[in-house]
Amino acid sequence: MSTPVRVAGLHKSYGGVPAVTGVDLEIHEGEVFALLGPNGAGKTTTVEILEGFRRRDGGEVTVLGQDPQTAGLDWRQRLGIVLQTSQGLDLLTVREVVASTAKVYRHPRDVDEVLEAVGLEEKRDRRTATLSGGQRRRLDVALGIIGRPELLFLDEPTTGFDPQARRDFWGLIAGLAGGGTTIVLTTHYLDEAEQLADRVGIIAGGRMLTIDTPAQLGGRHAQQATVSWREGGVVRTLATAEPTAEVARLADRFGGEVPELVVVRPTLEDTYLSLIAPFAAAETLASATAPDAEPVAEEVAR
Repeated sequence: MSTPVRVAGLHKSYGGVPAVTGVDLEIHEGEVFALLGPNGAGKTTTVEILEGFRRRDGGEVTVLGQDPQTAGLDWRQRLGIVLQTSQGLDLLTVREVVASTAKVYRHPRDVDEVLEAVGLEEKRDRRTATLSGGQRRRLDVALGIIGRPELLFLDEPTTGFDPQARRDFWGLIAGLAGGGTTIVLTTHYLDEAEQLADRVGIIAGGRMLTIDTPAQLGGRHAQQATVSWREGGVVRTLATAEPTAEVARLADRFGGEVPELVVVRPTLEDTYLSLIAPFAAAETLASATAPDAEPVAEEVAR
């Protein structure tokens, strides 16, 4: 399996304040990798270094075989980037926007094919100013994939979406991944990461805390589940590492259906919050005791 992204010992500071400290990361070809972390954790700094938009202070970074700091236009042709927000071109139609962007690339995908892939074929002649938030986000993705990228960066892709629009968008991303595109996703929606990502990395305090599959992150698969049921007019609970066996025992005892049976396993959100808790507590203490922030603080918070 090839490795489109390799990062070793990545460091970046702003005005002497560390933002990223010794991050190591490998992303495999064709996988969806979700990078999670609280605000100010170093997510955006790390991703912008991978995209070639920000210079690092130390460490080694290779993206699609090249150093993003020195890579040229040929390298950038192989990337797709969907930013958190985009503006402009409101007077152009959807098709005109995508067609004009396609001209930037040497071997773009067919414009109408891309519009169909993102679900905008019926909006192709509408001005972009008239699109809903979800439709505008689909247009952003169309612009990101029109150049046939080998590596696609998605920054908070479904912010502001209603539940149905989010699920439709997940289907689109799953389809891209199924076609072989490597995807780097940043999101604050833990269910989104669990649905889409092959692996998840959690970054906090500028350090990569852990990288694993959503199911096994932080030893989640080995944590105890809670089984609850009603018996004798009282709701009873039991923590167990073998919930399936416990449910079978209950079913045998009750002779079938177990009253008000509920089995709860630790969620990805539970695991995520437990991992970043020490950093959140430290940040709260620092905010309470620190003098007025220096101007550089806003940039570090990226």
